[in-house]
Amino acid sequence: MSTQFVPSTPAEASAGQAPESRPTRHHRIVVAGGGIAGATVSAWLCRKLDDPDVAVIEPSDTNDYQPLWTLVGGGVMPKEKSRRFERDVLPRKSTWVRDAVTQFDPLNNQVVLGDGSRVGYDFLIVAVGIQLNWTAITGMSRELVGRDGICSNYLYDGCEATWRTLQEFQGGTALFTMPPPPIKCAGAPQKIMYLADDHFRRRGIRDKAKIIYAAGTPGIFSVKAYADSLNKVIARRGIETRYKQKLVEIRPSERKAVFQSTEGEEQTVLDYDMIHITPPQGPPDVVKSSPLADAGGWVSVDKETLQHQEFPNVFALGDASSLPTSKTGAAIRKQVPVLVHNAMAVMRGDPNSSFKRYNGYTSCPLVTGYGKLILAEFDYDLKPTETFPFDQTKERWSMYQFKRYALPLLYWQGMAKGRPV
Repeated sequence: MSTQFVPSTPAEASAGQAPESRPTRHHRIVVAGGGIAGATVSAWLCRKLDDPDVAVIEPSDTNDYQPLWTLVGGGVMPKEKSRRFERDVLPRKSTWVRDAVTQFDPLNNQVVLGDGSRVGYDFLIVAVGIQLNWTAITGMSRELVGRDGICSNYLYDGCEATWRTLQEFQGGTALFTMPPPPIKCAGAPQKIMYLADDHFRRRGIRDKAKIIYAAGTPGIFSVKAYADSLNKVIARRGIETRYKQKLVEIRPSERKAVFQSTEGEEQTVLDYDMIHITPPQGPPDVVKSSPLADAGGWVSVDKETLQHQEFPNVFALGDASSLPTSKTGAAIRKQVPVLVHNAMAVMRGDPNSSFKRYNGYTSCPLVTGYGKLILAEFDYDLKPTETFPFDQTKERWSMYQFKRYALPLLYWQGMAKGRPV
């Protein structure tokens, strides 16, 4: 049995069509979003429930394992290794609705799709990810990635252009930016910088390069134990750091980047020969404009139970949620078992005292060069919660291989299949 594909068309509400506020179809559980969070939670539900009626609403026909894009940008592997067809990733017992949610209507237990039709639900799980706001940088658009020395690993095609940019670089200033958080995979802006440094050394042009890391954060990393190690890496590699600086404008024809202090209006203009841009990010517009959103625009959920603060039949996980932890696939791996347990408890009418609790666990595999990686793992309190019986604050070849080979398998064959990992 293969995943059922349901095209969404207004024609489905045929003659005698119900009023506009009534759904054209109904599912017991609707999962909004079919990325790493939506695919994983739907797989768990289809495994746990005896007779699952799970609909996954996702417009894209592909599913990307985005953590690999750093290695694509560093020339380690082709981008195709990070992508699979959505129909092959979603669980066979689920119903795939290939459309986008354009409106959440929790008061009526419905979502509105791009074609105007409505899908009703008993329970809703929001996993629509995070929004890349390229145009929040004056003069910038995603179409500029791969041109005029501009690159970014935050696009499927962009990560391939990053490798081309590194190969074409002959010297000068290589600028790497990070906006103020939250962003997905907060270590990614610096990982590609370390690979670039290694690449320039291999080509014998490192002495012709000035590498600058300009970030909207107060330091290199939020957890002191890992920050101490990363600062040693930066010092060893001779990288210049500029913190509390956010990119606000790009002038491609002049190859100039304008930064503004996160603490005031002061601006600095830097020349560059190549620039790796991490775009500003935020909650999707469809969430911000909905009754599900908190003051910041994220889906407002309890940080331990993942249940919505106002609508008890709504849960959220991953990047779109208000959970105050780093937005990574590793965080989703720990969020899913908690969410599924708690959602099923609500379905059975069990008391909240039976809920499981999420401690904010997240992980960031920090590539610090070819064959080197620091595996950061920590919780809400920024306390290291390490998996392996050795000091993970040190750069290790074994952890680099873990990221390159084991973690993709963990996602495709573990998480996306609904298996505990």
